[in-house]
Amino acid sequence: MTQGIANREVGDQFEGFLLIKSVDKGVASNGKPFLTIIFRDRSGEIEAKLWDAAKEDEETFLAEAIVHVQGDIKQFRGKHQLNVRQIRLANEMDGVRIDDFIEKAPVDLDEMKDYLSQMIFALENPNIQRIVRQILKKYNDDLFTYPAATKNHHEYASGLMHHIVSMLKIAQQMKGLYPELNTDLLYSGIILHDIGKIKELSSPASPTYTLEGKMLGHISMMVEEIKLTAQELGIDGEEVLLLQHLVLSHHGKNEWGSPKTPILREAEMLHQIDMIDAKMNMVNRALEKVNPGEFTDRIFPMENRQFYKPTI
Repeated sequence: MTQGIANREVGDQFEGFLLIKSVDKGVASNGKPFLTIIFRDRSGEIEAKLWDAAKEDEETFLAEAIVHVQGDIKQFRGKHQLNVRQIRLANEMDGVRIDDFIEKAPVDLDEMKDYLSQMIFALENPNIQRIVRQILKKYNDDLFTYPAATKNHHEYASGLMHHIVSMLKIAQQMKGLYPELNTDLLYSGIILHDIGKIKELSSPASPTYTLEGKMLGHISMMVEEIKLTAQELGIDGEEVLLLQHLVLSHHGKNEWGSPKTPILREAEMLHQIDMIDAKMNMVNRALEKVNPGEFTDRIFPMENRQFYKPTI
């Protein structure tokens, strides 16, 4: 295993460069201000406390800043925490850049682009293919750099594309088991279902939710995008409604943020594939951080379960 910040043990001393993902202000019981900082590198993230923070600290240590940190790894409420002793902004002489700290998809980007192109060519319905192509053309650059989320699953550079490609590969296997599936609907729904996150999230490096993302969310934004794109292309067939339903229902349940529950066979399959890929991504990445014979940290979206890594 690597010696990134996410792999350090309680009691370890840390000195090195990290990227600030987010910063929150707080006031301690003694009335003194402090900062809660989420640091990240390619190995993952860790929460940190900067005690007795001055106004200058609040103005200096901002999201997406690279800093040199000295501190020690503590444990707080069952999780590792970095107690900061010294911190400063990185400068040109340090020779570090944001890309050095951003975790990236474990699949070659060109390989994912080629695969996506093949799947678009596989769409036979001309209206669906035109809508998908038009939306991809609009978001082409960001589609290959954005994460799929701010936390939990595929929360790394190109994570959105990795998620889409992984889901498409699962869908191809499902088509073999269930040949009655309409692959035009299933493949296009997979491609479009999370593209609204490009508007929902602020950036690939240290993503936070945009105002539009907080107010509307990626699902409603993509439903509107499909409608507007169809209007631009002069398409008004049933395909538009079906694509909108696929996006609206992909979270599966109202309590999981889905405005509608699936009432299309392909919408139900889309939801199940989405769950499979998201959960396997979370479990696999958690298991990468432990040795055989050990349990992972608790994974909150997985009912707070810990997963065991077998020795066999």
